[in-house]
Amino acid sequence: MLSTKTIDRITRLKYEYEQLKPGKESLIALIDESELAEQVYNSNAIENSTLTLKETERILLEQQVMRDVSVRELFEAKNLARVVEYLRTRSAERLTIEGITLLHQMLLGAINDDFAGHLRRPGEYVRVGSYIAPPPERVAELLQDALNVYESSHNEFFIERIARFHLEFERIHPFCDGNGRMGRLLINLQMAQEGFPPVIVRNKSKRTDYYPLFRQFEKDGDCSGMAQMLALALQESLHKRLAYLKGLDIVRLTNYARAQYRPTNTLLNAARRQTIPAFREREVWMIGAQKD
Repeated sequence: MLSTKTIDRITRLKYEYEQLKPGKESLIALIDESELAEQVYNSNAIENSTLTLKETERILLEQQVMRDVSVRELFEAKNLARVVEYLRTRSAERLTIEGITLLHQMLLGAINDDFAGHLRRPGEYVRVGSYIAPPPERVAELLQDALNVYESSHNEFFIERIARFHLEFERIHPFCDGNGRMGRLLINLQMAQEGFPPVIVRNKSKRTDYYPLFRQFEKDGDCSGMAQMLALALQESLHKRLAYLKGLDIVRLTNYARAQYRPTNTLLNAARRQTIPAFREREVWMIGAQKD
């Protein structure tokens, strides 16, 4: 699964994060708030929402959007934001089927009230492309099994446990609608339960990186790709927070490359691999630099 080098890097970043965080909780909260629109935009866009990041920001600020937006997309943005904010204060709660269905009720309320807040019922079958999810009669059992495995796999690094649960959750597809957004919400709830900040699964990754991982899992049960994706996203999240906690200058990576006389493409590739402490804000790669 994850390499020892990756695990050690995350462990070191977590230690540094914990050392710098005391007394700066309000700054951490501001960073979380500043990411809300990005989280909502990316998760909804993966599910083919047509809203742009700027439109999502305007909707969450209760401002007018400069084009006609469907009622569904409007509620998808507002509901998802509401659940993200709700979960910030719920990380101590044990993950249960009842808790998951409550979140689903919040997520789909006023969007699809027929399906909101309950697992698939008899006769409610779903498919994703050519994949047909397990029959509704098995959903509760399979979901509880996935929760049991997640809670009992203490010999695994936490990201590997989260990755396996996410893949299994999407394989089960326990709801008639909203499974993808629910699964990504649960990733961040699980991250918070481990004491880590939220991650963003980027919309741009869905075709080349994210979706193929589900096909791989269905084929041979391989979770390593998802674990690696989440590990990179978590390192990026930690690098961002550490840059702000240290009071560094936040600059565009392209400008940083010019100032350091280094090839821009080399640093962009390093940022994607998270071998430098770079992170994205509004889809632009940034990095913390020492103040002059």
